[in-house]
Amino acid sequence: MKALLVHPHGSNWMGSGKDISTIFNLMPPIGLLSIAAYLESKGVGVEVMDCYGAPASIEQHAADIIARAPDVVGFSCTTSSFLEGYAIAERVKEERPDIRIVFGGAHACSVGPSLLETFPAVDFLVIGEGEKTFAELLSSGFRNVETIPGIGFRRDGKGVLSAVRENIPDLDSLPFPAWHRLPDFPRRYNLPLFSYPKAPNTSVISSRGCPYQCSYCDRSVFSRGFRFNSPGYIVEHLRALYRDFGIRHVFFYDDLFTFDRGRVERFCSLMEQKRVPVTYNCIARLEHVDKELLSLLKRSGCWQVNFGIESGDPAILSKHRKLYELDQVGKKLKMVKDAGMRVKGLFMMGFPGESEESIQRTINYALTLPLDEINVTKFTPFPGAPVYRTIREFGDFSEDWPAMNCVNFVFIPHGMTLERLEELYDEFIRRFYRRTRIHWGYTKMLWKSPHSIAVFLRNLPEIIRFELKQKW
Repeated sequence: MKALLVHPHGSNWMGSGKDISTIFNLMPPIGLLSIAAYLESKGVGVEVMDCYGAPASIEQHAADIIARAPDVVGFSCTTSSFLEGYAIAERVKEERPDIRIVFGGAHACSVGPSLLETFPAVDFLVIGEGEKTFAELLSSGFRNVETIPGIGFRRDGKGVLSAVRENIPDLDSLPFPAWHRLPDFPRRYNLPLFSYPKAPNTSVISSRGCPYQCSYCDRSVFSRGFRFNSPGYIVEHLRALYRDFGIRHVFFYDDLFTFDRGRVERFCSLMEQKRVPVTYNCIARLEHVDKELLSLLKRSGCWQVNFGIESGDPAILSKHRKLYELDQVGKKLKMVKDAGMRVKGLFMMGFPGESEESIQRTINYALTLPLDEINVTKFTPFPGAPVYRTIREFGDFSEDWPAMNCVNFVFIPHGMTLERLEELYDEFIRRFYRRTRIHWGYTKMLWKSPHSIAVFLRNLPEIIRFELKQKW
């Protein structure tokens, strides 16, 4: 049995012309690499095709798949990449109807087996974690699939779920992701510019699930439980990345890296003891950090801490996520700066119930915080998020899957217009970054992140062309 795992491109681009977004950030498909490693451990021949890392036309991708002659092709798709993935699968089926097509990932898990009723080129869905389910599907020879938990299949033309797949309780039982199956890794991949001190670098995920209930988060793949790799497993993973690929810096992409304090303390201790030559960034929740923890993070190699602040309006926060005291945020961020690390704020614009006044409140609030940089996403009601069920009560929602990528306003709150939201978004970015303090901070990056400067200068012609197109 030969399996090919495909990561469709989709789009995270809001400009015209060539997509230059991957210049600034290209993350490897870690979920697919974990499945690939698990299949390898079971003796399955497997390849990985990352369309995002090597963009091409749908026809070219389909031809590449057919040329590799797999027995089964597994697509892992977000909502924005699903239709592109399906178009590729459809072309493959037209040429080679004997190739089995399996879809998994966030979109398949959130929409569920009903997808099979509308997209006939898909043979099966993997609902939930993919490692064990996909391996068992292959070992079954696609027979008696109703006995395999986590499989979406057709019964009398209707999509049904075999049974719920229980989550893997011990994440340490999984092998490290199959980084070696990713062409041009790590050369082709890079963290966001100016968010790392060294290259090559990559992203790592050391936990699954989340116990919190933010209205906008889709937890349909890993559910609301929280499981994590042990400190020893994480440290050995970093050592393997350094030994085998020369990785010098990683970004822990976990939403809750600091959730279990004991785990973080032990991880920091091991990083110091073993003198692991890899620095890192992480995402933390404000309520988890204090001076003692930040000191541990710094000593163990932490370079930047990201915080999901989302909004500067208490009324909006109370409706959409666990409320924290806004007057405490600045104090916590200053602790990070005092500990010697960079700090990045993550915001979201266009929430249900948001108004121009609340957005202006967020912008003004962000300018008071000791942040080195920000990321502002555009609120997107994904099918697996709690807010999706009632979203049309709060505004106009254009459920255009390819545009649901957090860089387009697909939802317009009552009382707002798309044009005004875009103007406010541009104002937020402009007012934050066009300040002397921020300019000086990036000037320091000449020696703090020299690789970022080199990448920026190498791609400067494309960046200038984009800026000119946006102005005209």
